[in-house]
Amino acid sequence: MLLAGGQGMRLYPLTADRAKPAVPFGAKYRIIDFILNNMVNSGIYSIYVLTQFKAQSLTEHIQRYWRVGGFLRDHFIVLVPAQMFRFEELGAAWYRGTADAIYQNIHLIQDEKPQVVAVFGGDHVFKMNIADMVDYHVDNGADITIAACPVPIADASRFGVLQVDKGWTLTDFSEKHANPKSIPGDPSQALASMGNYLFRRESLIELLEADAKDPNSSHDFGKDLLPRALRAGYKIKVYNFHDNPIPGQEGPNTYWRDVGTIDAYFEASMDLVRVVPEFDLYNPEWPLRTANAFSPPAKFVHDAPERTGHALNSLIAGGSILSGGLVSESLLFRRVRVHSYASVTRSVLFDNVEVGRGCELQNVIVDKNVVIPPNTRIGFDTEDDMRRGFSVTQSGIVAIGKGYVFGTD
Repeated sequence: MLLAGGQGMRLYPLTADRAKPAVPFGAKYRIIDFILNNMVNSGIYSIYVLTQFKAQSLTEHIQRYWRVGGFLRDHFIVLVPAQMFRFEELGAAWYRGTADAIYQNIHLIQDEKPQVVAVFGGDHVFKMNIADMVDYHVDNGADITIAACPVPIADASRFGVLQVDKGWTLTDFSEKHANPKSIPGDPSQALASMGNYLFRRESLIELLEADAKDPNSSHDFGKDLLPRALRAGYKIKVYNFHDNPIPGQEGPNTYWRDVGTIDAYFEASMDLVRVVPEFDLYNPEWPLRTANAFSPPAKFVHDAPERTGHALNSLIAGGSILSGGLVSESLLFRRVRVHSYASVTRSVLFDNVEVGRGCELQNVIVDKNVVIPPNTRIGFDTEDDMRRGFSVTQSGIVAIGKGYVFGTD
């Protein structure tokens, strides 16, 4: 059960027309692709994707590019939109929280009768061999298993923090506590909940039904359902994300990013263009599938003084043409055109962006279908960028919405 209905308000304008999980990332992917690949690469082929806000783009992406053959009944990726009138007692209610989203679709669990139900978010960038977490869950006879990522104690107040005993059984849970507790034996780190859970089917149904009847509940897994389970004595184990084995990857599994703000999205994008990125897109033993757009190869043309089409420390998707322009530490999605004498530095350009002659861009995210006129400078003058109506973060990252049309001034 993938929770993919996030509105993503802090990612505006990238979420003006799409849900957060549908936001493009990494020069050719969408954020939802990473959890779908985690599921499929882990041998989990029975997947429901729960949608809600601005779901059209996400729906089209999954229907077109994540189709699973219909020969085997338990091999499917099915979209589940919010239906509002599923339960008469709720009235016309959208999903009221993460737990309520699953409760409103509890019939899917009851019909399929799985031994284990995975409830994962659809809006984080990470790799995870979920099969290993399932083995841990089953071997420990757990009712619930929570994936946790060790984080520095100084940063832990931003997360839901888990307290465990020496056997990694949950003993306490605090949501964004000012003074979070550390991991036993390691005072420098705390365990942050990743918001990814495994449940024994019967336990999940019991907890969801009890939560739905509670008028004081916000119907959230972290705030309500897990504390209820802990008080009721359910066996809750905690799984260490750093111990998760990814085939073809050496060392601990440490990369987990919530790209929920423009700054976080930009930083995660820049992670990918490092010489040795922490998040590896090129591991053949952990393939990352996405839309097959049948794009032609990227092309680099012109070799003259100050007019050489080339890219340095960058990711360039198919169909892009660097026609005498320089791209550095940037990500170019499909069919981007960079004209002569233009420079693009530390920027992210979505599909079908055209950068005119002599343009200069730095620290800019440009959504799809934007034509930037010749000699335009973006990312150098905050007041000028804001006057044009661009979103500018406090750190100076400029975001330009989909289809933005430049004026003639």
